[in-house]
Amino acid sequence: MSAATTAPFLSVEKLSASFADRTGQLSVLRNLSFSVPRGQFVCVLGPSGAGKSTLLRLLAGLLPTNAGRILFAGEPVRGPQAGVGLVFQDANLMPWRSALDNVALPLELRNNPDAIDRAWDMLQLVGLQGFELALPSELSGGMAQRVAIGRALVQDPQLLLLDEPFGSLDALTREKMGEELLRIWELEHKTVVMVTHDINEALYLADRVLVLGKRPASIKLDMPVKLARPRTPQLRYSPAFGRMAARLRAAIE
Repeated sequence: MSAATTAPFLSVEKLSASFADRTGQLSVLRNLSFSVPRGQFVCVLGPSGAGKSTLLRLLAGLLPTNAGRILFAGEPVRGPQAGVGLVFQDANLMPWRSALDNVALPLELRNNPDAIDRAWDMLQLVGLQGFELALPSELSGGMAQRVAIGRALVQDPQLLLLDEPFGSLDALTREKMGEELLRIWELEHKTVVMVTHDINEALYLADRVLVLGKRPASIKLDMPVKLARPRTPQLRYSPAFGRMAARLRAAIE
């Protein structure tokens, strides 16, 4: 069972967003509403260009809203929030810093005296023991993403936002990283909103999947994932998994 409670922790209320382009105003999101209880793992799917990454940046406070509002832990989001961790598809590691120093950086910027100790512990959590002193150039793509996830988690965020974090990885590594993310989530029980374009990945990881429609996007489908936890790779071949995958694919198409 999920560790999520029923109380709203993240609320999106009638959210709209548009941006200037060469032809005028490009409307990306329109009248989007949903809420996420604490501890829930939510995946967001949708067609290319539907505004999935825009939504994540709005949740992180990196972009302004045009209408509606976002509430995080009961407070309006008006800019970058303490307590929110964000991981992009590109790990964006500092090439001259070791894995340990990359993870410790957010704590060093806050002058936290335990930065190195906490970063060391986090690298053990994400399965990188033995690679603490490795430079990014010495890490595989999957290992670099583990460092990026560790860098987000070391700040002990209440909300973790993931923007296609495994999108640049090969299929086998991507599947292994999904297993790793589930392991970490089951230990930490963070509230997670993850953008992905992979239906099977969304079903395997999430408690719930939101499907955005075409731009300007609103929520086309809000589907709970009624699959028992803990999950194993064999679950992907079950009839229930196949039926839900077909439903999501039909909603996206």
